[in-house]
Amino acid sequence: MTTVVDRIPGDRPVFSVEFMPPRDDADELRLWNAIRSLEGLDPAFVSVTYGAGGSSRDRTIRTTGRVVTETTLVSMAHLTAVDQSVAELRNVIGWYASIGIRNVLAVRGDPPGDPNGEWVRHPQGLEYAEELVRLVRSLGDFCVGVSAFPYGHPRSGDLDTDTKYLVRKLNAGADFAIAQLFFEADDFLRLRDRVAAAGCETLLLPGVMPLTTPKILGKTVELSGAPVPAALAARLDPLADDAKSFREEGMDVTTELCERLLAEGVPGLHFYTFNRSKATKEIVVERLGLVPGRTAQPVG
Repeated sequence: MTTVVDRIPGDRPVFSVEFMPPRDDADELRLWNAIRSLEGLDPAFVSVTYGAGGSSRDRTIRTTGRVVTETTLVSMAHLTAVDQSVAELRNVIGWYASIGIRNVLAVRGDPPGDPNGEWVRHPQGLEYAEELVRLVRSLGDFCVGVSAFPYGHPRSGDLDTDTKYLVRKLNAGADFAIAQLFFEADDFLRLRDRVAAAGCETLLLPGVMPLTTPKILGKTVELSGAPVPAALAARLDPLADDAKSFREEGMDVTTELCERLLAEGVPGLHFYTFNRSKATKEIVVERLGLVPGRTAQPVG
């Protein structure tokens, strides 16, 4: 099975995509339309998240399995320690291995019900993501990824402490890290610098979500844990009641972010899709030209 690291050659930038587990039949149809639409663009890999607090776990596992068995895509499974014993985690990892999955994103996860609530480990479970990394690596020949936080994890006291924990996850056996959402390229680049300054060399991918609606902008604030920068708010807030104009400006903002990241040498861009393909395809193909044989168009 091809690994995530195998799929990121380094001599040219690539892209990857992340989906959410479907909540109902309509969601299922939307998800698979997006998967099929993006499959022909040959993303480096695709992943399907657990829901908040580990919800939708079973649906995530089933969907990840379908990606492996019914598409040509390289699939990465998500795994969290939320409400799972070590024995249960072993079972999930074993099932992933049995269907040929060798790429796992190991994250501790958020407390059920309240992502900002107090973390309580399962009585027979794990406390830290680095323990989950070690467990996955001990059970087979897996390529393991972890999460990174440009603004620091909400439970980290400061950025230095957060960097220390990220390096510990990487040293525990993780092969790469994917950064949570951020607003400005410098936010990611400073994270990259902190990791390098700690003496850790790793594959670090920025997470990107096309800013197509005010709702998506709000979701980015929620997931990143950071407020909208004043310069970005000045561009987007006046367009909040004009859906077409907001999308156009938001796509320009996202493209400019991606262009800066690529100019700074990132090996790939990881797109959060919200189970839709149109905006990601437009940025990847038409604006950035990341798909061989397709020609990018100038922004504006």
